[in-house]
Amino acid sequence: MINHRYSKQAEKILALQKEDGSWGKFHSLSIGEVCTTEGALRRLMILGYTVEDECLHRAAEYLVHCLEVGEIPDRREKTHNWDIFVEMMLSSWLCRLQVQSPKAERIAQKWAIILTGAFQSGEYSADSYASAYEAVFAEKPRGGRILDFVQPYILTLASGRLDERTESAVFDYVLQHKPGIYYICDGELLHPPQDFCSREASRYLGAMELLAMYYPRQRKKLAFVRDWLHENQAANGCWDMGCVVKDNVYFPLSDDWRRKGAREMDCTERVQNLLHMLED
Repeated sequence: MINHRYSKQAEKILALQKEDGSWGKFHSLSIGEVCTTEGALRRLMILGYTVEDECLHRAAEYLVHCLEVGEIPDRREKTHNWDIFVEMMLSSWLCRLQVQSPKAERIAQKWAIILTGAFQSGEYSADSYASAYEAVFAEKPRGGRILDFVQPYILTLASGRLDERTESAVFDYVLQHKPGIYYICDGELLHPPQDFCSREASRYLGAMELLAMYYPRQRKKLAFVRDWLHENQAANGCWDMGCVVKDNVYFPLSDDWRRKGAREMDCTERVQNLLHMLED
């Protein structure tokens, strides 16, 4: 695979990193800003950067500091408990970066306890979820991003912290969740998009990348995704999702898509990485 770490795509993001290791606002983009800190982290990790790189090492130190003081530079939102939401986001990113943080681990364990309570009967119960949440945080849950756990922050935090029975039930619920995974893709995951050359398909791949990465014990349940990918493989053995998937998040990986070969190479690399996890 091509090394994308020194691409023009990466250079643009690295040039915007601030002295404190951030890229400005963490979660909500402000007028005049090009990207948020978590947006930069996501893009750089897709391009192959890890916490071993100086830029993400500095960013990780910034995240740890924000988690310790409980603040980020974003405007406080009132639709949910902002402090709980901020701790959730920061801890999730530290987990993604594989950075050891005692506070992040405590927060992750809290969400594992909540999900274990929500699935104590073997199936999801909204009432049990609310009861477990209240027992952990001493208040009732409010706000869509906390009321609905099917979103990348909580799913990442729960990774590796659930017993196998609960994890299996959570995974099944996520696959059948009709709204999809909040922030990533819309629609029930059991039904792959019919149009492979679409942003919908690219976002669907994003959901499957998340699930395959953080729930390796459940990968066998994603055999239908593997089949879908093989069905969309071209006669030359490659994959091409078309220009429409160029969203500056997942794609492009290469500097230039004016050549079809570059786009095809990027799409093939992404699909093969996912297939490697699903066939492992």
